[in-house]
Amino acid sequence: MSQESDCLFCKIIDGQIPSTKVYEDDTTYAFKDINPKAKVHVLIVPKNHYANAAELAKSDPQELAHIVEVAQSIADREFHGEYRLVFNTGKDAGQTVFHVHAHVLTGEVLDE
Repeated sequence: MSQESDCLFCKIIDGQIPSTKVYEDDTTYAFKDINPKAKVHVLIVPKNHYANAAELAKSDPQELAHIVEVAQSIADREFHGEYRLVFNTGKDAGQTVFHVHAHVLTGEVLDE
C-alpha cells in the first residue's frame, strides 16, 4: 500500500493511531469521526494514499466506486439506506487531512 509517513489517516490505517473501526477490507478502511456532525458519521478512506477525490478518481476509479458501495452498506445497516456522502477537496472547501476521505452522514433525518 502506498502511504505517507506524516499522514494522519495513513497512521490510523496502519494502527499507529487508534480509531473505532466500522469496516475494513483489502483496499478500504472506515472509522467513526471523532467530531461527528450526525448521529452516524463515518469516514471512509482508501488504504492507498491519494490527496483528494479528483486524484483518486483519476488514479483508481474502481476504489472511488467501492467507497460509494461501502457508504451504502453503512447506511443500509444504520438508517434504512439513506445517507449524505461528502468529499471535501482542498483547504478552502474544508479539507483538513489531505488523504482523500468520504464523510458518511446518516442515522437520522438530516437538515438540508
